Amino acid sequence: MKFGKWLKRQIEQSLPEWRDQFVSYKELKRIVSSISGNPPSPADEALFVAALNADIDKIDSFFLEQEEEFVIRHRELQEVIKAAAEEKGMKSEEEIGVIRREVVDFHGEMVLLLNYSSINYIAVAKILKKYGKRTAGGAGAGVRLRPAVRRQRCFLETETVSRMVRECEAMAALLPSSSSSAAAAATPAAVAAAEQRIFRNTVAALVTMQDVRSGSSTHGRHSLPPLTLPDSDWLRSFPFQPPSPIPIQ
Repeated sequence: MKFGKWLKRQIEQSLPEWRDQFVSYKELKRIVSSISGNPPSPADEALFVAALNADIDKIDSFFLEQEEEFVIRHRELQEVIKAAAEEKGMKSEEEIGVIRREVVDFHGEMVLLLNYSSINYIAVAKILKKYGKRTAGGAGAGVRLRPAVRRQRCFLETETVSRMVRECEAMAALLPSSSSSAAAAATPAAVAAAEQRIFRNTVAALVTMQDVRSGSSTHGRHSLPPLTLPDSDWLRSFPFQPPSPIPIQ
């Protein structure tokens, strides 16, 4: 499978309202393919850099917007769970179930944002490598290009979201246990089923991203800085089907 098709499939599997916020890989690839000079003309290089910067700005803005929203939700959820823990026996099983559902949904959305970061990371790294090959493939192209591409790249800074993912799991453990043995047995099963449904594809993509970074076709003179992801053991603790490899081309 070509990388463009792999990327399209990843985007289609994301949340509908997120699909316009990914890197415009097809358009960037078209710009790279239109470059005929070797080295490229200043106009061609400026066009590529401007288009790439516009995409990075879009991705950064979206990532920061989501992260800020998650920080607020995380704080609110902490307060809700703290209150529930202090009011043992005062909340009904139904109320506790609603809170658990909120935790699972929130956890899943944060994993999706980590997945969003990793997919865009791969796409930007791929297009930079493609640009380098098209424009002589030597160190000269990368040396000229790197200072021109902005270094903000907020979408690569995933430490805050990764920390909240881990804290979200710890918060769930603070919730009071159900008084009913049947409900107590059913709740973990329901949560596990929800996690499987929400996380399967996204966790698989994150594990793939870690595998790519260990021996990546995108790693080289045109590579982006390392991407911070949650611990490997945490990621691999989730059951999922082995992911399909990220295409090289």
